Amino acid sequence: MKVAVIGYGIEGKSAVDYWLKRGAEVTVCKRTEVSDLPPGVGLRFGEGYLKGLDAFDVISRTGSVHPNLILGANTGVEAKITTVINEFFRSSPTKNVIGVTGTKGKGTTSTLIYQMLKVAGKHVFLAGNIGSSPLDFIDELTPDSWVVLELSSYQLYDLKQSPHIGVCLTVVPEHLNWHGTMEDYVRSKSQLFAHQTDIDIAIYFADNQASHDIASTSPGAKIPYYAVPGAYVEDDTFLTIDDQQVCEVSEIKMVGKHNWQNACAAVTAFWQVLREIEPPRSVLLSFAGLPHRIEFVREVNGIRYFNDSFAANPSATEAAIEAVEGPKVLVLGGFDRMLPLEQFAQFIKSHEKELAGVLLVGQSAPRLAGELEEAGFAHFKASSAATMPQIVAEANELARSGESILLSPGFPSFDMFKNFEDRGEQFKREVMSL
Repeated sequence: MKVAVIGYGIEGKSAVDYWLKRGAEVTVCKRTEVSDLPPGVGLRFGEGYLKGLDAFDVISRTGSVHPNLILGANTGVEAKITTVINEFFRSSPTKNVIGVTGTKGKGTTSTLIYQMLKVAGKHVFLAGNIGSSPLDFIDELTPDSWVVLELSSYQLYDLKQSPHIGVCLTVVPEHLNWHGTMEDYVRSKSQLFAHQTDIDIAIYFADNQASHDIASTSPGAKIPYYAVPGAYVEDDTFLTIDDQQVCEVSEIKMVGKHNWQNACAAVTAFWQVLREIEPPRSVLLSFAGLPHRIEFVREVNGIRYFNDSFAANPSATEAAIEAVEGPKVLVLGGFDRMLPLEQFAQFIKSHEKELAGVLLVGQSAPRLAGELEEAGFAHFKASSAATMPQIVAEANELARSGESILLSPGFPSFDMFKNFEDRGEQFKREVMSL
């Protein structure tokens, strides 16, 4: 069997290893040259790296590679295109799979579900968009294992099978530069449920119409969360499911009310597997959140520093503004994907009493400045800072003792940094050096 692997990141390397173990003749196809290929793996790179793929039996695309790029250079190969996620569903010995999607909160919710199942004693694995491939552990699975997958719209785009339990969180416009339209983005998310059967389960966020619509494509049972019969917050005090109180929301270790939603989604999913209170309670009282998600770094001279570098869209930044209590200086901006900003600017204006200042950085700074001026918000500084030390220094000039500095960019990092991890790690290093 001849297999072409398009791209050589986390998914590409996993696909190469997987197909090599199964005796395939593997070729990596990538725009740029690769120097660390395993012995015996071929390489196509440069301008024509996507041409001639009809010579292969299987074409495994990395999630971020749009299928249309492959189809535009090759005819009659659509049936050959797969992904590590599709191959996992095709080959997995267990059907106990929980898939989580949405615009924000996927990583946190997936991790919560994984931790709850682990505390409950299940043989469980976590993979997907969170940074690992399920093909890496597929040979360790048994029919009784559980797998939690965080799935992006890129990975769901051409999904051919759906998980037994699907969870859809809040969905708002995102990745429109890749999808082209919001309709295509929603269609992609819907693939999580479109191939379910009537014995499967579709969980959705009760307060988000797009989430409801996406889950409605499932023929299985539809269960809302943040509302009965799923987990919900009772009287702003208790996280409750099935008339049982899991914990007080004040006990949840994660910062911010938006994490109440993630907690309810996770508890609702866990409840479909085991109706036990102690595992979710234990996890919610101990899990502080993933790195770069409203992560408290330290306090210096009375100023508290929070790293929310993962916030790559305005809705994530809105959640962070509401989560970090008290007056704060917001560091905002990055690579501009040209999403609409009018409502975001109005949100900033409506929270101006708690925003001691807004430092605009990166490619998006000029457009943000114009939108904030239009909304009547004047407490911002458009920065020309080109490095993280400069950004932190300028933010410190705007902040006073008793306030916080919140790095919650609301935009991707690609204009100044390698990725959101690089942006967040540079911020933390600079803060730790103060």
